[in-house]
Amino acid sequence: MKKITESDSIHRNLEKMSTDELVTRINSEDKKVAEAVENILPHIREFIDQLYPKMKEGGRLFYIGAGTSGRLGILDASECPPTFGVPHDWVVGIIAGGDGAIRKAVEFAEDDEEQAWIDLSAYNIDTLDTVLGIAASGTTPYVLGGLRDCQKNGILTGALTCNPEAPICKYADYTMAPIVGPEFVTGSTRMKSGTAQKLVLNTISTTVMIKLGRVMDNKMVDMQLSNNKLVDRGTRMVMNQTGLSYELAKAKLLQCGSVRSAVESINKENT
Repeated sequence: MKKITESDSIHRNLEKMSTDELVTRINSEDKKVAEAVENILPHIREFIDQLYPKMKEGGRLFYIGAGTSGRLGILDASECPPTFGVPHDWVVGIIAGGDGAIRKAVEFAEDDEEQAWIDLSAYNIDTLDTVLGIAASGTTPYVLGGLRDCQKNGILTGALTCNPEAPICKYADYTMAPIVGPEFVTGSTRMKSGTAQKLVLNTISTTVMIKLGRVMDNKMVDMQLSNNKLVDRGTRMVMNQTGLSYELAKAKLLQCGSVRSAVESINKENT
């Protein structure tokens, strides 16, 4: 199998380039990413349409990955509770090597084919859940073994890779493979591949949360009020929905704990 993600960069003698040339050429490569994701939108839709009914019935979404891919999964999972006000176990990111690998690489953690299932089993995973394996190369043993064992246990699986013919595909019910081409620095998949993975994960989690009713109009009405900026944003949402003054809207927001609850409370009081 030819690994596109390991192909030689089309740019040579990088160390001889000026700052302007480096940033311009990196940007020229980055422009290819959105188009690569656009090309696989049908595959993303198919995965979401299988994921959503399971989550609607109480299932969870798990991301498994190693290195950059694992970190991106954890990033997306960790942003769902503050953004959409959902429990932390609705979307779960698991990285090879455990939480310590988020900051520092854990040697050979990604080479263990059995560990992912052990990690997933700690969450009492079952057939209502869905597991998305993330691996730019599509060859990471930790991810392959995890998806293989999920399929053996009747769990819906997806794969997010940048090599469309990678081994990960045979262990996935649904494959999403944005082809971004060789990296600017040969093999540095934290660049275009990582950007593509982030875009796809954003699309999956945001779409499914909207379908699950966690957004009203275009607003994050269930966001956690974890800092002054978000309290101010929420207050203005309540003002726009109800016509209350800033002070009254803020007081009601803080009393109720979310924009949704505040607006519902005010509407109930006015009926």
